[in-house]
Amino acid sequence: MAKILKKRMPMEFYLGIVILVMVLFFSATTDQFFTMRNILDLTEGYAVSGIFALGLFVVLVTGGIDISFAAVASVVQYAVASLLLGGYIDGAIQSIVFAIAIGIFCGLFNAVLIYYFNLVSIIITISVQSLLFGILMWLTNGRSIYDLPAWWTTQHEILPFSVGGESYQIGLPFLLMLSLTFITWIILNKTHLGRQLFAVGGSQESARRVGIRVGLIHLFAYGYLGAAAAIGGLVQVYRMSEVVPNALVGGELDVLAATVLGGASLTGGKGTVIGTLMGVFLIGILKNGLNLIGISSYFMNIVIGIVIVIAISVTHYKKRKETNVGFA
Repeated sequence: MAKILKKRMPMEFYLGIVILVMVLFFSATTDQFFTMRNILDLTEGYAVSGIFALGLFVVLVTGGIDISFAAVASVVQYAVASLLLGGYIDGAIQSIVFAIAIGIFCGLFNAVLIYYFNLVSIIITISVQSLLFGILMWLTNGRSIYDLPAWWTTQHEILPFSVGGESYQIGLPFLLMLSLTFITWIILNKTHLGRQLFAVGGSQESARRVGIRVGLIHLFAYGYLGAAAAIGGLVQVYRMSEVVPNALVGGELDVLAATVLGGASLTGGKGTVIGTLMGVFLIGILKNGLNLIGISSYFMNIVIGIVIVIAISVTHYKKRKETNVGFA
């Protein structure tokens, strides 16, 4: 029994307790929270954040960080919409392939600058984010695009069901997020590539010594986030039925905080896919619940800031402690 008590519980266990407590609290304080409509709105509303977080988690596993994904998603949205309206591409397949290609290219661009030029990842990706978003707003003057093809904006009825005489359905964005969750889980937990990603995050030098091609691992991780950003951008347009250049930029810290809450380490080599999604929906539940009980959304900025400060402080403390042990 003592051994069981001493055994360290996984992060998902504590996240589950926090989520349960929040659900009970908001259910008791407002009758609008624990309804089928609100639950489905939550799952669909945070599907895009979940897609971004899954891609960001892969980068964090390697010990890197990328803040440019929202700008990449915005560029992808506008580029695909413009090419569709100009007649340069046609149909869903071409659009999706082109979008993912742009996303991967942006991710590879970041990886080359970070690894091959030995530049600080957070500085570079913030710079790239500012560059991409600035160019997008300059070229478009902030104009939105509304005249989009039906295949991109028509809300498809998927997995319909009824509860209490009311009709509901599981949204396509949520199903796409679950699909990407499964793919990411398989890569990280069931493939040699996944073990290499965690090894690089644990120690790049050790990984290099055992024959892992660290540069290629970085290219994959940032390229994967770029692809996830592109998918998230397309899904956002599907949800909103319009392309708004500045709709996604500004929410990067929410995604980062959710990923860290899910157990990802800013120094790499730690975390789980399930924990990442739990972190996303923990943030979503908190935002939704606070909004329903009438507390200002600005309060969430305080929570996000506290989470990131604590994460950075804990990471710095652990790193310094490991360094001191190494010299002891």
